[in-house]
Amino acid sequence: MKSLESVIESMLFNSRWLLAPIFVGLIGALVMVVFKYFQAFTHVFHRLSESSEEDFTVDILSLVDSAMLATLVVMVIISGYESSVSKLDVDANPKEVSWLGKVDASGLKLKIATSIVAISSINLLKHYLSDEFVGTGAWMQIAGHLTFVVSAFLLAGMDRFSGKAH
Repeated sequence: MKSLESVIESMLFNSRWLLAPIFVGLIGALVMVVFKYFQAFTHVFHRLSESSEEDFTVDILSLVDSAMLATLVVMVIISGYESSVSKLDVDANPKEVSWLGKVDASGLKLKIATSIVAISSINLLKHYLSDEFVGTGAWMQIAGHLTFVVSAFLLAGMDRFSGKAH
């Protein structure tokens, strides 16, 4: 019976490696975000002389939105891999990311929540500046954004309540 327990425990522990292809897939998603960023950058650059200040601001906010999304994907890839699959061997690299190895699942959730709130804020501002902010759609965007904000506060409150303030 002990050997069966040992086999099951070994399978459970080694099943974490099934997450590795998901993180590789997220690297592919990051490549797509980078591609879309440069596609948008090229579009902004070509329209630079003919765009109004408001249009230019909206275009730049779209670029910032892509940067925030890329940062979120990188955080999930690195923190998720390190907390769920295997520790990254970056000791030889003096330029390692400062938060690497210090973000647990709870901290990652908070970082993701704040990133989503920031991305939502940028999208809300982008729609407000581009005259697409009218009627029921505007209220739906505000309601969605406030839902993200409240969720982030609730996550932070639960984290603080559990004694793991970050």
